[in-house]
Amino acid sequence: MLTKIHHVGVVVRSADEALKFYRDALGLPVTEDRVIDDQGVRGILLKVGGSEIELLEPTRNDTGVARFLETRGEGMHHICFESDDVEAELEAARAKGIQLIDEKPRPGLAGMICFLHPKSNHGVLVEFAQPIAEH
Repeated sequence: MLTKIHHVGVVVRSADEALKFYRDALGLPVTEDRVIDDQGVRGILLKVGGSEIELLEPTRNDTGVARFLETRGEGMHHICFESDDVEAELEAARAKGIQLIDEKPRPGLAGMICFLHPKSNHGVLVEFAQPIAEH
């Protein structure tokens, strides 16, 4: 079951520069900051109430995040819904004919994750996440 908005993903050219706003100016605490090599991004999660903001800085030019930055510039990239069973959510989406990006959940910054294609979601990239440990 979807339980809340886990985070909103924002693509940035420089995570360090973006931290000057989100962390330093707004005072949001960083809960996670790491490079995810297989996704070619540096991801940073910042806590705000019961949700988070995820900053995504591409570390390679051959990724979807890098292409997004090149074509659309910095800005909102996706919305992530938290689930207690991400695999069941993915299967339910598939059964309803929603176009998927991921055929099965995979490890990500927010736990086990999967994405639904924006063509099925009114132009919005949707992520489901099942946190491994609560942030």
